[in-house]
Amino acid sequence: MASSAAAPPTSIPSLNLPPSQFARLQPHAYLLAHLSPPAASSQPSVRANGRATSQFRVTSANAGSLTHTNGSAVVRIGDTAAVCVCRRPRRKKMATPRPKKRDSKTEDEDDREHIQDLNLLVPNLSLSTGCAPGFTAGAAPSALAQSLSHDILSLLHTTRLVKADDLRIWYQPPNFEAEEFRNAGAEMDVDSEQSGGPEPEIKAFWVLYIDIMIISMAGNPVDVAWASVLAALRDTKLPKAWWDADHETVLCSDNIAEARKLSLRGLPISSYFCSFEADAAADWRSVVIPDAEELKAQKQKQGPQQRWILADPDGYEEGMCQERACVVVDVEDGKTVILKLNKHGGWALDSEDLRELVNVATQRWHEMKRILDQC
Repeated sequence: MASSAAAPPTSIPSLNLPPSQFARLQPHAYLLAHLSPPAASSQPSVRANGRATSQFRVTSANAGSLTHTNGSAVVRIGDTAAVCVCRRPRRKKMATPRPKKRDSKTEDEDDREHIQDLNLLVPNLSLSTGCAPGFTAGAAPSALAQSLSHDILSLLHTTRLVKADDLRIWYQPPNFEAEEFRNAGAEMDVDSEQSGGPEPEIKAFWVLYIDIMIISMAGNPVDVAWASVLAALRDTKLPKAWWDADHETVLCSDNIAEARKLSLRGLPISSYFCSFEADAAADWRSVVIPDAEELKAQKQKQGPQQRWILADPDGYEEGMCQERACVVVDVEDGKTVILKLNKHGGWALDSEDLRELVNVATQRWHEMKRILDQC
């Protein structure tokens, strides 16, 4: 007689969702649960990725990794990475010859007149195929890529990072009335500066093409793209060039030792933030914007925290935030200089919040300077 073995008890499926499915089904509630844990819980208020609200992702930079370019850099912030290449065209941008003094008092006007009006800096940003699920092969250039290219160009002009004098090709006309020319056997270097002779002239300009490619997209492409531009420009070298009066053309030296680096102005660092609201259904566009006193009274009446400012948001957090801010600062002689400060998408961020963002951006500046100096 065969004995039947006892059937194993059937396991009851759990009704709890794993964190990965909870994050997909209820992304706003998932992030809110991390930022505002229960009062009885000992868990700290952190983001879903484990970072504090003012903490940036791990950043790395590598300059000069690409050959056959004047300057290059690869920058990675978290899972967002960008490659930047600075190159010069084979033909230089010619300008109408005219005398120009090396006057430091007109440096600002010269930079605006030459770099902006002659378009000596040409950035172009592209999103590589597969950098994110939404970017497939054969698709037209997205509005995001065009917007980021415009932002990079605006930052180059606003920060005045590149000096126009580094892109000028000068020519010193010979002084035929000098004593050296009275002696038939004497020779004179026409490219050297002379005292008492004709003023030097600008004969041509270098044009820098700044190509940025986002190879991995996981939120906050602004900081990654701008950091790659900074690292690439710090690595850029231009060959020695001079104007040949006999052939009326610009000649360049093949000696790499004679190439010179760009003398950049400071180190402007961009920091990107977004504001996360606890009420996902709040229709802020249909609400009349309160004045400063009313907004301050509303904040004092609030009990639990209803808003968090997140530094360096990833792609998951950007999809749930409406108001965003960008702060570009530089530190000169221990003092913070605000080069750009803007926000869009809402009215919750006030002057106190922006002041705190400047402090966070200053701390980020010191961190980025250490990273860029080591690359």
